[in-house]
Amino acid sequence: MVIRTCSDLEEAGRIWNSLWPPDDIFDCWDVRECFQRSYERPLHFIVAESAGRVVGFMGLSRIDEHDYYGQFPGETWQGSTWFEQNRIPADSSSIGRMLWDAAPEGTRLRYLVADSADYLAGSSVDETGYLFHPPQFGYDFGMYWKTFSGKSRKRLGREIDSLGELDYSQNGGEPGDIEWMFETNRANFGDKSYFEDPRFLEGFESMLSLLAERGMLTVTTVQARGRRAAVDVGVVFGKRCTILAGATDNEFPGIAKAMNLFHIRRGCEMRFEQIDFLCGDFGWKERFHLKPRPLYISIRDELRESINASSERKAGSVLCS
Repeated sequence: MVIRTCSDLEEAGRIWNSLWPPDDIFDCWDVRECFQRSYERPLHFIVAESAGRVVGFMGLSRIDEHDYYGQFPGETWQGSTWFEQNRIPADSSSIGRMLWDAAPEGTRLRYLVADSADYLAGSSVDETGYLFHPPQFGYDFGMYWKTFSGKSRKRLGREIDSLGELDYSQNGGEPGDIEWMFETNRANFGDKSYFEDPRFLEGFESMLSLLAERGMLTVTTVQARGRRAAVDVGVVFGKRCTILAGATDNEFPGIAKAMNLFHIRRGCEMRFEQIDFLCGDFGWKERFHLKPRPLYISIRDELRESINASSERKAGSVLCS
């Protein structure tokens, strides 16, 4: 067994595509490369080879401003990477552990799927993602709707009815819908918006362009009282849909709930296997009976100590996206 490092982008792409099959949009090298072009992080791929064949790798990027190594491509929001469902592809758990042992001090891997986290020492739950599975309800929105209590259904119905007649459109809205989403998201969240960092914004826009070229991008717009009230962007990858980001006009309280119910209804109509609403509950996902899926974090000891110390100093603070 030979363990080596790779810092060449083209070679790293070949290694990635050979061992990391794209089951989801976050698995795609081309999607991650969109953010690599905007961040230009130094690559540090740790590669395991046996008899001249690659049998595992750990794709790292050096995140200089925060002094640690993170999952490629090192796109950051509030100092942490954003891509979910990260993996350490390896032919066996022992190879995965060898790769982790070879990782430099100051390595922090977030949003790891369970099978990769299982063979890394010290892994713990990072955050929880939330999924909706239409097959669970026989692709019948009415069956899903009955999982709410009668009181909850009435309350949600009244809240959405108070918005007046809503006009939903998908991939056929105004050309400025996506730009409206960026501007409104920044206005709502300020420096906590994903899109406040011009590097993240550039990478995200590049990703949306790539998805649009491949016919995978979805732009969902809700109009209320003759104007935009909410815009979400997502991606359809096979029979899976992922909601990537969105924004709502604060003058329409309850519009986000209407949008989320639209996604769930459409998922049933389109017979999707799942809709991924990503990590973070934000006060609605558990109440909407989405299925939680834990994702994991592994941190090299030296970095863990500094993060724990920082967490103690900031105990009680909460960041919202």
